[in-house]
Amino acid sequence: MTSRRNLLKTAVLGGGATVVAATALGSLGPEAAFADKSYDAEPGAPDPNFAEGRIRTIKDDTLLVLGSNMVFHTIRVVNGTSLWKLGPVPFEAAQPGDGLYARGVLMPDGVLAAESVWLNIVNIKGHIKNISDRKLHLDHHGKEVLCHVVPGKSVAIRAEAPPTSDLSMLKVSQHVQILGAWRPDTNEVDIATVFSPH
Repeated sequence: MTSRRNLLKTAVLGGGATVVAATALGSLGPEAAFADKSYDAEPGAPDPNFAEGRIRTIKDDTLLVLGSNMVFHTIRVVNGTSLWKLGPVPFEAAQPGDGLYARGVLMPDGVLAAESVWLNIVNIKGHIKNISDRKLHLDHHGKEVLCHVVPGKSVAIRAEAPPTSDLSMLKVSQHVQILGAWRPDTNEVDIATVFSPH
C-alpha cells in the first residue's frame, strides 16, 4: 500500500506528469469496490482515503461529490486512476448525477487523489421474480429492480465455476447476487456479474 500511495502522491504533486499503469494500482474490477478495506484510522472513525456520493460538478480533472452524509468531497483523477462503469472507462464517462465510490490518498489540501473510481456501482441480493428478453426482474427486499443483460459485458458465475456469458442457467425464484451499474434515478441496473450459489 505504501508504494501505491507514493505513486499517487507523485502523480498529483508532479502535476500529473507521472504516468502509471492503472493495473499497477489495483483491480479494475467491481469486486474491489466491496473488498475489505484496511486503513490507518481510529476504530469507528471514517476512512480518510475513501469517498462516496453523487457527482455534482466536474471541472477539468476534478469531481465535486456530495456524500450520503451531506459532506462534500473533492476527488482528483490522475494519470493511472482506474475508472469503472460496467467496465473500464475513460474519465469522460463520468457524468453529473452519477453515484460513485472512490478510493485513493487524501492529500494535505483535503483533495482525494483517486486510485480507483467506481461509477454507479451496485451490489444487490434478491431472488429472480421473472426473466424476460435480456432482463431479470429481481425482488430486492420487496422492491423490484430491473436488471439488464448487456451483450459482451454481463457474465454469470455459478458456485465455483468460471464466469460465462451464458445466463440461461438462471431460473425464476433463484437467489442471486448482482454486481452492476445503476442507471441513475431509476430502479434499473446493467449487469456486470450475476453470482448464483448453485
